[in-house]
Amino acid sequence: QVHLVESGGGLVQAGGSLRLSCAASERSFESYAMAWFRQAPGKEREFVAAIGWSGGVTYYTDSVKDRFTISRDNARKTVYLQMNSLNPEDTAVYYCAATLAKYNWGIPAQYDDWGQGIQVTVSS
Repeated sequence: QVHLVESGGGLVQAGGSLRLSCAASERSFESYAMAWFRQAPGKEREFVAAIGWSGGVTYYTDSVKDRFTISRDNARKTVYLQMNSLNPEDTAVYYCAATLAKYNWGIPAQYDDWGQGIQVTVSS
């Protein structure tokens, strides 16, 4: 089991930026694909971005493309989500997740390990 801890959330004005971090405990961190999901009040958890084992492959949901960037540092066992040009629709609890699956990284059921979540609030 991978223990994941998110940090970096908070309150920001529309148009601003935040960088989320997710630190992992797993020694073989580089074996896991990593992803960020988010869940707004009253809505289902939705995929935001995913990154492959070496960081060479990334996927984004359409609403965050060209605004968010996912990256990872395997030496630090950390995955990041740089969020720019934030808008109120980005307000949600953001979750980091880890999977050994080799495909379907956009599906929550593919992930066995989740962080506790961190709040991101964008004011208008």
